[in-house]
Amino acid sequence: MTTFLKEITIIGGGFAGLSAGYDLARAGHKVTVLEADDFVGGLAGAFEGDGERIDRFYHHWFTNDLEVMGLIENLGMLDEVVTNPTNTGVYYNKSVFKLSTPMDLLRFSPLPFMDRIRLGVLTLRARGVKDWRRLEEKTASEWLRQLGGARVYEMMWEPLLQGKFGPYAEKVSAVWFWNKLKLRGGSRGSAGEERLAYFKGSFARLAEATAEAIREQGGEVHLNMPAKSIAPLPDNRWAVEANGNRFESDVVIATPALPLIADMIEDWAEADYLNSLRRIDYLANVCLVLELDRSLSSTYWLNVNDPSFPFVGVIEHTNFESPETYGGKHIVYLSKYLPHTDELYAMSPDEVMQFSLPHLKMMFPDFQDDWIHRFHVWKARWSQPVVEKHYSQLIPSETGPREGLYICSMAQIYPEDRGTNYAIREGRKIARKLA
Repeated sequence: MTTFLKEITIIGGGFAGLSAGYDLARAGHKVTVLEADDFVGGLAGAFEGDGERIDRFYHHWFTNDLEVMGLIENLGMLDEVVTNPTNTGVYYNKSVFKLSTPMDLLRFSPLPFMDRIRLGVLTLRARGVKDWRRLEEKTASEWLRQLGGARVYEMMWEPLLQGKFGPYAEKVSAVWFWNKLKLRGGSRGSAGEERLAYFKGSFARLAEATAEAIREQGGEVHLNMPAKSIAPLPDNRWAVEANGNRFESDVVIATPALPLIADMIEDWAEADYLNSLRRIDYLANVCLVLELDRSLSSTYWLNVNDPSFPFVGVIEHTNFESPETYGGKHIVYLSKYLPHTDELYAMSPDEVMQFSLPHLKMMFPDFQDDWIHRFHVWKARWSQPVVEKHYSQLIPSETGPREGLYICSMAQIYPEDRGTNYAIREGRKIARKLA
């Protein structure tokens, strides 16, 4: 019979929970992961395509995402990672402009030449910021106006902020935007082109491999097991009630969205602490995935700087990973971040498709309905925390309100933004603390 050091329950089978569970299981602890969905990976879930499975939401890694590469190496799967150059562009005034390299920027005719220079200098100055704490007192709009001037902001950055954060656009911290510029600027090849990495067969494969590694170490991963409550026990242990089951352990690590954690502990936690968990706002996401019989364009990542187009980006995944991987189909993602009360979020998949078609035909005049082989609509309620000014003072500590309860959610990834690389970093960090 195996003897374990501690029993640890992890709520959530996304990359934070799985990476924490993987390290803790290897360190000799009895790990139980409870996942509400019928798959692991969280936002990195996948569905069946013609050939390889397809990510529900678009994904890639930057070449400087070292945490995820460390986990992949531990799992012996480095040969499953592919790195390719990508094309980035911007849709502005009914035209697509390539913006992948410094030379593309110099040719970006909608901006006067001196503003193109200001835009290039802005990105260099942003990458040169060493102390992000100096930016906490500024909004992104304030900071970007100061760095690049009003015209650069209004043409390039304001539409992206509005498209991403909608009613929260003017509240978003400069720290959030700085991190985006830093990450993209640091993932480039020798000629200045952006280079990105992908995992063969979908990001879900990596999540599943991590879950299987937990099981191989004697741990358990339960699907369709939504946690309802977390309660302290008289013997300093913990009980988690999930789908009519009770799981007792020495430690609980909770990884869902902070308001959901608040709901799980509201029977005993103090009001001020519960309010702090519910203080941070989250945006939802609607993602329309198209399987097409031909390509829309040669661009991988198309930022949309047109307020009349309802999606913030058009990501043609098969301009990054080959269409042959998906039975010759071309995979396109249209992403929209929005409040969960928005009308689009309440639409059925057919309604989302019909709503989107006129806008697609406006952007791509040759587009025809019969190009569509299949379409899919995926929604995520807790998709993007709204990173405001002084965000470091808003996020809760990883140590919960009582000993033995830890919190490791996407809202605590700061100054970086949510993403698999940093979810893995935070999960492994809390595992080191416990192990």
